Amino acid sequence: MTLAELALTGDLARPARLTVPDLLRWPQHRVDVSFECATSGIQHHRFAGPRLYDVLADAGPGFDPARRKDRLRFLIAVTGTDGHHAMLSWAEIDPDFAHAPVLLGVRIDDTPLDAAGPQLVLPQDRCGARHISGITAIRVDGGYRCGGPAPAGSAGHAAAAPR
Repeated sequence: MTLAELALTGDLARPARLTVPDLLRWPQHRVDVSFECATSGIQHHRFAGPRLYDVLADAGPGFDPARRKDRLRFLIAVTGTDGHHAMLSWAEIDPDFAHAPVLLGVRIDDTPLDAAGPQLVLPQDRCGARHISGITAIRVDGGYRCGGPAPAGSAGHAAAAPR
């Protein structure tokens, strides 16, 4: 059997390539999830796997200790084998903030996902749109900056009128 692999990249001290067996090294959590799927109605599943926070924290996100609340600008992009994408903010999964119990599911209804790859499980979401099957990549990005002057020639920004 070929094991599915996900690439953990971005602003991390320890980027990695992980398989489902690799994800078993972290504490495993179980959660029963019900979510509304646009194509197949309400789904009920039991997932097991590590928390996304634990896996990413272990990879060493590049927070700047000199910048107060620096971790709040970090975004997490998740991509699946079917091309679906989901975005989360670091604050969603951080225990000091929202502490959402987001899992990297390695088992669904007691079936291992070794060949299919882990699934992004957001038990707090009513809709299943952010549920990603067969995760191929997770990118942690601290490059987001809010505010500051817009670059010259930015689309959608009007130039200031002279006084």
